[in-house]
Amino acid sequence: MDLIYNYRLPSRVLWLILVPLLLVGAWYLGVQSSKSSFLVLSSQPSDKKFTSTNLSATVETELAKDQLPQVGLDDTREEAQMISSKKKLSNLERIEAGLGQVRAAIKAQSGNRTLDDPEYVPKGPCYWNPSAFHRSYLEMEKHFKIYVYEDGEPPVFHYSSSEGILGIEGILINQIELSKFRTNDPEKAHVYFLPFSVYSIVSYVYVVDSHEWGPMKNTASDYIDSISRKYTYWNRSLGSDHFMLACHDWAPEISTAVPYLYKNSIRVLCNANTSERFNPSKDVTLPEIYLPHGSLKGLIGGPSPSQRSVLVFYAGGIHGYIRQVLMEQWGKNDDPQVEIHEYLPKNVSYYGMIRKSKYCICPSGYEVASPRMVEALYMGCVPVLLKDHYVAPFSDVLNWGSFAVEMTSSDIPNLKKILMAIPQKKYNKMQRRGKTVRRHFEVNFPPKRYDVFHMILHSIWLRRLNIQVHDT
Repeated sequence: MDLIYNYRLPSRVLWLILVPLLLVGAWYLGVQSSKSSFLVLSSQPSDKKFTSTNLSATVETELAKDQLPQVGLDDTREEAQMISSKKKLSNLERIEAGLGQVRAAIKAQSGNRTLDDPEYVPKGPCYWNPSAFHRSYLEMEKHFKIYVYEDGEPPVFHYSSSEGILGIEGILINQIELSKFRTNDPEKAHVYFLPFSVYSIVSYVYVVDSHEWGPMKNTASDYIDSISRKYTYWNRSLGSDHFMLACHDWAPEISTAVPYLYKNSIRVLCNANTSERFNPSKDVTLPEIYLPHGSLKGLIGGPSPSQRSVLVFYAGGIHGYIRQVLMEQWGKNDDPQVEIHEYLPKNVSYYGMIRKSKYCICPSGYEVASPRMVEALYMGCVPVLLKDHYVAPFSDVLNWGSFAVEMTSSDIPNLKKILMAIPQKKYNKMQRRGKTVRRHFEVNFPPKRYDVFHMILHSIWLRRLNIQVHDT
């Protein structure tokens, strides 16, 4: 018995046990460090509570519109001081120290102070915190670096169609590939772009009417498996500093093929439906934008409020519950102020009706995304977001309630009453603010500052600021 109780492991055996335990512990701490929250610019106007795998605080944390967030200041000060220390930093530590300085700069920005910008200075109630947004945007322009994995061949990778209502996916993939934000050195990157196209996967991999998810999911899974074997960056952060971009309705489901892609990575999606586990604290809403002529030609501008004779307008197919209820309630009414149609009468222009109307209904279909919201902003019609569980684009920066009407399906019976109750003065302000934020939804070739391309990158930039990655 004494021999049993006094027995000691040989030192070699002890080290064989301790070293793996230490490595596992270091890996765990590295993963946990990516779950710290540093910066939130705004609140999400929603009653739903969201959880996040990468953030300890959610974007619906309420902030005063003229006050900057104060969370995590000690962390960012420590990170900023790392740059001036004599310690030799790794590439990743240098990147994180730089981001620490950025966080501190944004948080130190006074809500009443205006930064110099010869092109545009965000201001007014259409922004939650205009000075913080402006500082964050300028910091993005100075520092943000994106690495695009070169692996994979078109048309499934590095390419997507830029035509039709899903064309924004192909446009943005191409613009990211050609962007000044792209770096060829992965050691200098803040985020890593996974350049597979869900639209192309559906077009080239899916067998029509087969109802088989397997081949499409395997395409995404095999690609990320290959990336994780060839490079260290995916495993280092468990995908937290990687992003995908897709406008197809099936993108959320295809992303579930890789658990860390689904749970950790930044998913830039048109189908931003929280009931389908879209997480606004790490995911980004991509506005669906239809360019019938491949450009903004003929889409921008409309008459003043006094020249809009129709109270509210909608025309479109009956896809999904909300449109069905909308049509049942209002589709056969004789009120000339409420123009709601499944099919427009002959010789009536769809865009012409948008320009004649004060409010334009933007309802969900089978999924929540629709180009109507952006069309309304383009043409000066105040959007009525008639959607359940939808996270509007750039909600961490834009105060949608200041330039759009937000409704749910339960409001449909009282649609006219709700809109008529909005005072003319308030409507005029909403219409003007819609024209102000329109620049953030414009598609330009090449991209211009503050347009939709740059706003999408800024949304990704914010989410990268909200995590911290460590060498493991």
